[in-house]
Amino acid sequence: MPAKSKAQQKAAGAALSAKRGETPKKELKGASKQMVESMSEKQLEEFASTKRKGKPEHASK
Repeated sequence: MPAKSKAQQKAAGAALSAKRGETPKKELKGASKQMVESMSEKQLEEFASTKRKGKPEHASK
């Protein structure tokens, strides 16, 4: 499942970093805080590795 926006991709990257122990979980904010708890490492990798070209900064609701 690819990320739909740059913001979503960045949040997934931050959550992935925390899940791997590279960043303290207490430093996470917003969506990345929820992602680290609810998604597997593989799912986070898929989100974070999405191509950025052509993605909006924020996804429309």
